[in-house]
Amino acid sequence: MNVQLNPKDLSNLRLIVNDGNPTPVVVAEGDGIGPEIMNACLRILEAAGAKLEIRRIAIGEQEYHKGITSGITNDAMNIVRSTGLLYKAPITTPQGGGYKSLNVTLRKTFSMFANVRPSYSLSPIVPSVHQNMDVVIIRENEEDLYAGIEHRQTDEVYQCLKLVSRSGCERIIRYAFEYARAHGRKKVSCFSKDNIMKLTDGIFHKVFDEVKSDYPEINSDHWIIDIGTARLAARPGDFDVIVTGNLYGDILSDIASEISGSVGIGASYNKGYDCAMFEAVHGSAPDIAGKNLANPSGLLLAGVMMMDHIGQHDVAAKVHNAWLKTLDDGIHTPDLKVSHLNERVVGTAEFADAVIKRLGEEPRGFKTIEPKRTQTHLPLVAYPDKKSDSKTLHGVDIFVHHAGHVTNLADRLNRACSGEVTLKMISNRGVKVWPNGEASTLCSDHWRCRFMGSNDRSIDPRCIPQLMATLLAEEVDVIKTENLYNFDGIPGYSLAQGQ
Repeated sequence: MNVQLNPKDLSNLRLIVNDGNPTPVVVAEGDGIGPEIMNACLRILEAAGAKLEIRRIAIGEQEYHKGITSGITNDAMNIVRSTGLLYKAPITTPQGGGYKSLNVTLRKTFSMFANVRPSYSLSPIVPSVHQNMDVVIIRENEEDLYAGIEHRQTDEVYQCLKLVSRSGCERIIRYAFEYARAHGRKKVSCFSKDNIMKLTDGIFHKVFDEVKSDYPEINSDHWIIDIGTARLAARPGDFDVIVTGNLYGDILSDIASEISGSVGIGASYNKGYDCAMFEAVHGSAPDIAGKNLANPSGLLLAGVMMMDHIGQHDVAAKVHNAWLKTLDDGIHTPDLKVSHLNERVVGTAEFADAVIKRLGEEPRGFKTIEPKRTQTHLPLVAYPDKKSDSKTLHGVDIFVHHAGHVTNLADRLNRACSGEVTLKMISNRGVKVWPNGEASTLCSDHWRCRFMGSNDRSIDPRCIPQLMATLLAEEVDVIKTENLYNFDGIPGYSLAQGQ
């Protein structure tokens, strides 16, 4: 599949070049253990010679409690926008009350579509079930269920919309192959659930199959998410780079971090054309905040990736090697276990001191990290998506709130039909219950009622409001409609289970 590049898009691609001057970076200390681990990491980076111009912002819990439901002010957003670089400690999102995830807000506001989470074992120093694990999970960051579009539709039923675009799929899948190419990786694996979600996950798999042909030197395969996750947990050596959707990637990356040794050392970065954000995988751990117990390693390794991102590769390698040497010498925070005869458990500040002391040294039990000189190419894809040659309307799904029996509902719906549309099917929670439904099927008060053109013909859009008016006259409680289109003759909607 050929990618069409728009030259004017190139002007929007922010490139950070190491010209010897300090790089402006926005620092957010976050909540819980955030301030103490951020302080430890900045001390290490400064001691290693990092050239950073730090601009601090307040985000998270303290902003939520001021009534800012996003967790970040417009002024803070503008500061992030001005630098395009954010180094962020974990934050706490209050439960309930309409508060939105700040992480999701930042990723989507600045279109940081790629989330990259390396997971590798540090065996034998850090005990791990898998001694030679080295997997990178690349997660789509903007779409899927994380669109956060939810509704309560009836007394019983709540809805969350899963939104997936072809262009979003192509962008993250191409990024995964570009990452593999830039970092000498041999294989990219796609994880989806397209045997069930044939349209949303189906387009992800379809685009993967199209894109992989442009990277013939890289092996590829596809896994259904459930068996793929099981195989990752049991045999991570079967994988190299994994690309997947937003929710799957979130779950997979935590599993990968845990089986590699500890979520506490997991790091990630989020990258788009104009902004990048570097953070630890773990949360804010308020139960140990202020006790000098937290492990700064995840945030420190995110800082290492940040230094590579801004071109300060020598600093990145120096910090990474000093961190490995510290673990190599048996020094670690209480959360981490090491297989070392002379282990020494220390606090957050003392761990940072130990890493600083070892700057310039190389580990014995681990392979020495050499400065990286490669950057992953950010793919540009054509927008908007290619339009279909034909789009025809063949029916409408009308969702209704009804507390009675399905036969009573079907009678009222059939009375509302005109000559142009007929009632084709009623489903409940995705299962066909009319006609010829099973009496044992458990039904809620939320029904999908499918009306199709008579004799399978396309319909005039004007018949839908007419149908709606008739349904209202029959006192049917309509809560939502979805038009049923064919695109180039192919149905753009799924059948009900059992249909």
